[in-house]
Amino acid sequence: MLEHKVRTHKSSENLKREDQLAWKIASVATDPVALDDDVVEMIGNRIIDNAAVAAASIARRPAVSARAQATAHPFSPGATIFGLAADKRFSPEWAAWANGVAVRELDYHDTFLAADYSHPGDNIPPILAVAQHCGLSGEALARGIATGYEIQVDLVRGICLHEHKIDHIAHLGPSAAAGIGTALGLDTETIYQAVQQALHVTTTTRQSRKGEISSWKAYAPAFAGKMAVEAVDRVMRGEGAPSPAWEGEDGFIAYLLSGPGAEYTVPLPEKGEPKRAIMDTYTKEHSAEYQSQALIDLARRMGPAIGDLSKVKSILIETSHHTHYVIGTGANDPQKMDPSASRETLDHSIMYIFAVALEDGGWHHERSYAPERAKRPETVALWHKIATAENPEWTRRYHSHDPAEKAFGGHVIVTMEDGRIIEDQLAVADANPLGNRPFSRPDYVKKFRMLAHGVVAAGEQDRFLATVERLTSLAPEELFGLNFVVSPDKLGAPARTGIFDWK
Repeated sequence: MLEHKVRTHKSSENLKREDQLAWKIASVATDPVALDDDVVEMIGNRIIDNAAVAAASIARRPAVSARAQATAHPFSPGATIFGLAADKRFSPEWAAWANGVAVRELDYHDTFLAADYSHPGDNIPPILAVAQHCGLSGEALARGIATGYEIQVDLVRGICLHEHKIDHIAHLGPSAAAGIGTALGLDTETIYQAVQQALHVTTTTRQSRKGEISSWKAYAPAFAGKMAVEAVDRVMRGEGAPSPAWEGEDGFIAYLLSGPGAEYTVPLPEKGEPKRAIMDTYTKEHSAEYQSQALIDLARRMGPAIGDLSKVKSILIETSHHTHYVIGTGANDPQKMDPSASRETLDHSIMYIFAVALEDGGWHHERSYAPERAKRPETVALWHKIATAENPEWTRRYHSHDPAEKAFGGHVIVTMEDGRIIEDQLAVADANPLGNRPFSRPDYVKKFRMLAHGVVAAGEQDRFLATVERLTSLAPEELFGLNFVVSPDKLGAPARTGIFDWK
């Protein structure tokens, strides 16, 4: 990897294109390196993972609403939408929108955490939609996805957005645009312009994940994917973009990040170096914020040792800065302690999550968030006894570049009413590559079958999984098989109408 220094430049400095981050990203996207076998395997895993969580959310209101918007835009050749027959095709940016929301709605797919946060699997819906519409091969799709993951992870390693309250989709727009460019085999100039436009139009604030969190949390990555498709389309027609997007005098770093005097270091593969960033990412065993994954596993381990939860006096979770301030009591969000809070808010409350995981000995993507579950008196009582605190060592480990040290968990101290203290800690989730039970292809298949059960017919599940197994040998028409079909009664119905179906 090469480390690239990125800072603001005055317009009078006339920063050369080849010295700009967007050009360097585009150069990675156009580097025709072969895909390693384990990378191809992992790409297939993540296609399965996305489909799994999309199946579980197919009839949930946000997914239904996004699908209703998308189906107002039929197109040929077009792209497919989860749940609908493969011969029903829609404009690729709208297919990316609908599928992106379905993938993100349950907060249950893959993650990468470093200087910032990300869900790299959000790259797949827009890249796949374009690949289907443009008649690309499975190999071209895989190459595009590898680029999307690479650029996403590298930006997340080097540039922190959340400290400036910028939402992490600002890294997703550029990565998806780069991935689409790789899949299409576009030239460096075109990808350079698309990456910059995608950054420019996907910079939003983190209020989407603060306070009363709404369904926009699921829509935000889909919006970035949709914008990436539109950016590539526009620049392919010969149009340019704000430049230099990161380094400009009035650009991203100068006015939205740490200011004109700041310098960031972004690692990117050298020319000829394989794109392997996907191997550093990890999926979720539990449908909750990734920083809660290890703590859910720890709760189910500690539950039997604690015994009678009504006798708990207090619980302190010592953890990283990120966990404390984003999903812990350090966020100072009263909504995180509110039994009437939305699912999206409860998903960002480690106090609620740890209480339920202690009581139930695990986590369920629907039952654990049910309104009646959140309002259970004994749950509320336990929940309100839990607090978090930042521990510098956990923060250091969170930011460590050494995989053996990197940690997303914490140390839990349970104080009982009789004075007993029960302590335990867990650094990484069981499903993490360094965890007790690292996920491999059979685990992804198991997750897919569990979440698709009762939604996707068994034969259709088999067909989809068999298609993924042949990923890099798929012919263009076969890419439409990277979708699943469900019966109409499983799709749910829109609760209300919008502009596109106004009558």
